[in-house]
Amino acid sequence: MDLLDRIDDWGRWAPQRLAQRSGDRTLTYGELRTRSDALAARLFATLPDDETPIVVVGHKEPEMLVAFVGCAKAGHPYVPVDVAMPAQRVARTIELANAPLSLTAELVASLAARSAPRPRRQRHPGSPHYIMFTSGSTGDPKGVVITAEGLDTFLDWMAFEQRFTPGGEVFLNQSTFSFDLSVMEVWTALSAGGTIVSIAREEIDDARRLFPALARSGATTWVSTPSFAQLCLAERQFDHTMLPHLRRLLFCGEVLPPAVAMAVLERFPNAEVWNTYGPTEATVACSSIRLDRALVERYPALPIGRPMRAGGMRVLDPDGEPVAEGERGELVIVGPSVSPGYYRNPELTQRAFFTLEGERAYRTGDRGHLRDDLFFCDGRLDRQIKLHGYRIELGDVEAHLCALPGVSDAVVIPELRESTVIGLAAYVLPRDGPPHKESDAVREMRAQLAERIPAYMVPRRIRFVSEFPMTPNGKIDRRHVANFAR
Repeated sequence: MDLLDRIDDWGRWAPQRLAQRSGDRTLTYGELRTRSDALAARLFATLPDDETPIVVVGHKEPEMLVAFVGCAKAGHPYVPVDVAMPAQRVARTIELANAPLSLTAELVASLAARSAPRPRRQRHPGSPHYIMFTSGSTGDPKGVVITAEGLDTFLDWMAFEQRFTPGGEVFLNQSTFSFDLSVMEVWTALSAGGTIVSIAREEIDDARRLFPALARSGATTWVSTPSFAQLCLAERQFDHTMLPHLRRLLFCGEVLPPAVAMAVLERFPNAEVWNTYGPTEATVACSSIRLDRALVERYPALPIGRPMRAGGMRVLDPDGEPVAEGERGELVIVGPSVSPGYYRNPELTQRAFFTLEGERAYRTGDRGHLRDDLFFCDGRLDRQIKLHGYRIELGDVEAHLCALPGVSDAVVIPELRESTVIGLAAYVLPRDGPPHKESDAVREMRAQLAERIPAYMVPRRIRFVSEFPMTPNGKIDRRHVANFAR
């Protein structure tokens, strides 16, 4: 059944069921159906039938969900823009989208006020469903086009693997709608008739508001970056008694440190813990693995698992040839969940996307390897630096730091002098608070690292921090770690 028909059916069968709760505001499936129909009818009548994108601006308001569904019904991809992002980034994203219309919560409420029948515009597999703007290497955001087929492939995989209870799930929405992790929360929930409980940015930034909000959520499905979970783990009462209905925790968006995975397993013994992997260009996630204590104890750096059943992953050398098991190469994603390319950027599309074995493929820029029939991500190819002639993967050093006793997470950045790398600096988040004597702890840590990695890879400077700066999307903001630690 078509995704939009599935959502509409929930509006007919269970019109009073909550589709979203955001602060003190709610949206039922009945309201979502009628309001998105009305909005789609207005868009259908006023905009050309050309699949042009429509910008949706806000911060987790119910009107944003109405707009997402309404745009899809009218045959237009939506471009989510969250006002929690810096104003300059918001303005630049809207400019690059070059959309004929920007929908705010107020405008959506006005356009969807009068009921109207849903327009019957057919949804084709290749039609763009949304365009997600993400960071670009040039500093300008790039728009990733995700098709109806790509989203359907992802949702089918999630439903098959996670066995969601139809109409019985509550999804915690931590990320902003302009971050593709929100797709795992929003569209998975809507297709399963679940409830999305949105946590506002002001609550995330204030622990006095965050944990009561989590306790009230009734969440059965937790979706977040590891960094957000790590922030929550600092509160000792963050465990199964705070979230007694939790059935699963799904992590995506960045590397999951083993210490964080182990802490989550200990605090939520009755919930499944999953590590997933995938870039925006492959529709949120394309591989996964369920974690347990034995697996976490076995691997110093956790595997990203096995690819979804409808897709595939490869590890290729610079010439595009497969590497032997255990050898490192570039992770390449293959299959219907792969984006057709970047919005209005054919040159960048040609560099990153290609055809492999008759299917769409994407060069991730991530270094990885295959071991024990499991894929591992070994950090970014572009996070490789040279120090005194030696090539060093910063992610490699971070993985060894995170494997040390008492380390919850770590960030390693190069120290520069006139654009030349002169050393490595490590910023370490201790699992049990700051050490009593920092100098002794640093010496012990350097000695332990020297037993694991070559001397040239051991950071010459190690600082302990109580927390890491975070982006609005819940990831560690590596650009500001050094300044934040001062």
